[in-house]
Amino acid sequence: MDKKFYVTTPIYYPSANFHIGHCYTTVIADAIARYKRLMGYDVFYLTGADEHGQKIQKKACETGISPQEYVDEIVSDAKDLWKRLNISYDKFIRTTDQQHVVCVQKIFKKLYDQGDIYKGQYKGLYCTPCESFWTETQLVDGRCPDCGREVIEVSEEAYFLRLSKYQDKLIEYYNSNPDFIEPKSRKNEMLNNFIKPGLEDLCVSRTSFDWGIPVSFDEKHVVYVWIDALSNYLSALGYLTEEDTLFRKYWPCDLHIVGKEIMRFHTIVWPIILMALNLPLPKKVFGHGWLVVDGDKISKSLGNYKDPREYIDKYGVDAVRYFILREVSFGSDGLFSESALINRTNSDLANILGNLVNRTIGMINKYFDGVVENKGVLDKELDNKLINEATSLKDKVHEYMDNLEISKAVDTIFELLRSCNKYIDDTMPWILAKDENNHDRLSTILYNLLECIRIATVLLKAFIPETADKIFHQINTQNTAYDSISNFGGYESYNKVNKAEVLFQRIETK
Repeated sequence: MDKKFYVTTPIYYPSANFHIGHCYTTVIADAIARYKRLMGYDVFYLTGADEHGQKIQKKACETGISPQEYVDEIVSDAKDLWKRLNISYDKFIRTTDQQHVVCVQKIFKKLYDQGDIYKGQYKGLYCTPCESFWTETQLVDGRCPDCGREVIEVSEEAYFLRLSKYQDKLIEYYNSNPDFIEPKSRKNEMLNNFIKPGLEDLCVSRTSFDWGIPVSFDEKHVVYVWIDALSNYLSALGYLTEEDTLFRKYWPCDLHIVGKEIMRFHTIVWPIILMALNLPLPKKVFGHGWLVVDGDKISKSLGNYKDPREYIDKYGVDAVRYFILREVSFGSDGLFSESALINRTNSDLANILGNLVNRTIGMINKYFDGVVENKGVLDKELDNKLINEATSLKDKVHEYMDNLEISKAVDTIFELLRSCNKYIDDTMPWILAKDENNHDRLSTILYNLLECIRIATVLLKAFIPETADKIFHQINTQNTAYDSISNFGGYESYNKVNKAEVLFQRIETK
């Protein structure tokens, strides 16, 4: 198959258990991966953990265990969380994996041998929690611009990556690939704030701690975060190994999804590493906003969050997935609150989706013993409007997904479900059921509703897969392929629907 799609999340830093902010990125990437698979793409979806660095060494030391034991526990917890959220990743990479370690050492050596990495002396202002160096001008009130904490001055021998050498080439790449960075505002930020003032060479090794990948030719140095972390996108595919089939198949990456705070590394440092390695650049890097709780972004360092499993246990996995996908316009900051999650679940999942499926199956069981057929008795205006909306849904959703407007894609599916509920109110099946002469019309109406539900559910498989499977079971259809929803009439006449089960309970709030 020639339609392939490689999508990644950033690899998350396992200094503490993951929060709803990590879930946000991972669920969105999962929906994109599932949607592409639905379309027939051969998808490789990568996520993982970035396990090295001073912060983790320090935390492990405070806990009285080794850094490896420390990250093992958190990664195990993260994998359980992804399982609970129905994340369909193809590989979970860890920067402590031997294949990754060897790959990073080879990349570092290659860049050193060709003069793109050199040895020097580093003096800089360093934020330990963020593992970032800052210049005086980048500080905000003398503090780290990302987390607001104090920075310390450090000085040590280090290796540097020649970012300055590739500055013009990078600007040229930006100009000839206008879709490389999205949203567009992030591109202007990178150009004006970081590139045009002049790129400074990047410190890529450290000697002040040893929890990292040793530089193969100078073992008192460990590879510092960004060459180690960013290389995961290559090492996961077997780059620089004899088993590089995945690399040859999937590189370049189609979509890197990252938080806006690491955009700088993914759109400046990463492209330069790839240019130096003479590899094609990713097709797109998308920098999303933050989830905000009480005015602050959700973060491990602020500790302003619950374990996401609490929400999953209380409201169900698809309520959490749906909220993440629907509530926030992808790219902007969004508010996360339990009350907003409850409102979304009640208004959309219980009232619109659950109610529609329940009413439709209930009426089919009540009036036709569970079996309807398309009798073709149409009210041209009413029925054609609904049928046209159903058959155009696939293209509308595709356009939104193509533009990474995930929230709009999901809402468009719910627009059809809203129209179905209105169609029930307009056609009043319970009145028609009273007169034997109207039974063919009644059968047509209920068939139309079933078919709209089927079409919507095929697309919902990408977003709320567990619920989609339940609906397919309740309406009893095998016709669940993406290609089956371009035309109206794919629901099999004479099928017997199953019993309606409640999909989402309304959540009562005090």
